[in-house]
Amino acid sequence: MSKKSKVEEIEGELNESQIAENPELNQENKDGANEAESGNLSEEDQLREELAKEKDKFLRLFAEFENFKKRTSKERMDLFKTAGQEVMVSLLPVLDDFDRAMKELSKSEDKEMFKGVELINNKFKETLKAKGLEQIEVGEGDVFDAEVHDAITQIPAPNKKLKGKIIDVVEKGFKLGERIIRHPKVVVGN
Repeated sequence: MSKKSKVEEIEGELNESQIAENPELNQENKDGANEAESGNLSEEDQLREELAKEKDKFLRLFAEFENFKKRTSKERMDLFKTAGQEVMVSLLPVLDDFDRAMKELSKSEDKEMFKGVELINNKFKETLKAKGLEQIEVGEGDVFDAEVHDAITQIPAPNKKLKGKIIDVVEKGFKLGERIIRHPKVVVGN
């Protein structure tokens, strides 16, 4: 224990006697202590608020990063699915030529040649299908959809049922994955 100096002892006694004689001084001392504690709480509250703000910033940044990862992953998958789009688009006229050749060969009498070309045509179509190419099925009498179909002309409808519907398909349409790479060209009844 440390020894108090005479001055400190006298000041302590005076303070105690003044507090005993005057209870208002005791209340002021308590208020001063409360103010000091509330000042600490205020700093503590400020620190908690700053911590909450930083935590919120961190969570938002983390969520933004997760969204970025998902978005780039999806874009990458779409890129892989449609990587061969340019090649597929350039092969579509060849596919159309095969279809025209098949129509003409079916009229000829040389059935052996027809079967040989038909085998090549089927193999070609299956190879393209395995790479993700799908034909958009469009039939006569289907409802015209501007999102999917490309109307090249309108003609008077032969009957009222075909009004606003597809009358003829001029060129087939194709999708690669979920993306349309060539819209079917159709004639619509007016």
